Amino acid sequence: MKRNEINVPLSVPKKMQNVYLQNYLMATRDTGKLFLFAGDQKIEHLNKDFYGSEIDKADADPEHLFKIASQGKVGVFATQLGLISLYGQNYKDVNYIVKLNAKTDLVSVKQKDPISFSLNTVDEVVEFKKNSGLNIVGVGYTIYLGSEFEGQMLAEASRAVLKAHENGLLAILWVYPRGKAVKNEKNAKIIAGAAGVAACLGADFVKVNPPKALDSKKSAQFLKQAVLAAGKTKIICSGGKQKKEKEFLKEISDLINIGGAKGVAIGRNLHQRCLADAVKLCKAIFKILKK
Repeated sequence: MKRNEINVPLSVPKKMQNVYLQNYLMATRDTGKLFLFAGDQKIEHLNKDFYGSEIDKADADPEHLFKIASQGKVGVFATQLGLISLYGQNYKDVNYIVKLNAKTDLVSVKQKDPISFSLNTVDEVVEFKKNSGLNIVGVGYTIYLGSEFEGQMLAEASRAVLKAHENGLLAILWVYPRGKAVKNEKNAKIIAGAAGVAACLGADFVKVNPPKALDSKKSAQFLKQAVLAAGKTKIICSGGKQKKEKEFLKEISDLINIGGAKGVAIGRNLHQRCLADAVKLCKAIFKILKK
């Protein structure tokens, strides 16, 4: 992908456009598609995703995430600022996305609608980037549409997107329909609605769950509605729980080549494997994305 093929939002000041373009190309490895390695689950899912009989023992140590991000051919590694501050000095070759907000899953949706406020501001991320010298190329924020608290998260996300662009950073939104008012969060129509919301907030990329269907081909066909709704905001799909490698790669291929997704956001399917297998899978995923 060439620089003149990238859509630069008007919210990026002229003096920051070269920085934005550089961050975009670094994040997508010049492909225009984003391979996001999701490491924000240390808060989101606590330790159950990192320790267990079906999980490689190395995953119990947070540094396993950074080793995969460094050795695997990923575009960006997304996690919280605190974790980056502890390990980033030893992994300066990684492109980072700082996840601004987070919550645990201890409080169920049945108990209370989800809400996730910022842990850090974009200004704090910019200052950290300057002081650390790390390749921080963007920020991320999760919105739970359908929650009774969605308005507060929408407002925070909107300000974060604008502030990120003002500093030449990418803005990635995780948008999940979730709450007592949401009957089926993986319905194709509501996922398309979520994608449209991300576009209205000016996001560069939006992470959504693939629509639920009988098989990956049908799910990819359902995703087309969301791709249209997102417009210039590019859709990346979550990988979900760990699957067999062949099945997982077929799913990714369908989402990209049939559904029109412009990337993937993979967490458990990478970090729950040993380092060698995770790196091997990263290369296979990147091969699909660069076509």
